[in-house]
Amino acid sequence: MPAFSFEKISPPARRAPSATAPQKPRSVISQMIDRIAERRARRALQVERAMRQDDKPAE
Repeated sequence: MPAFSFEKISPPARRAPSATAPQKPRSVISQMIDRIAERRARRALQVERAMRQDDKPAE
């Protein structure tokens, strides 16, 4: 018979994130950065499409 034994401790219960907590409004700076990034992405897509059309052989 062992001289000591270990007691199994169950892990703490996980707390579900509360859906009722209001989100903080985004700062003006982060909104501006999002707008700039979106415009840059759109511009990159336009350039990429133009390059693809240039690569197509003329029939």
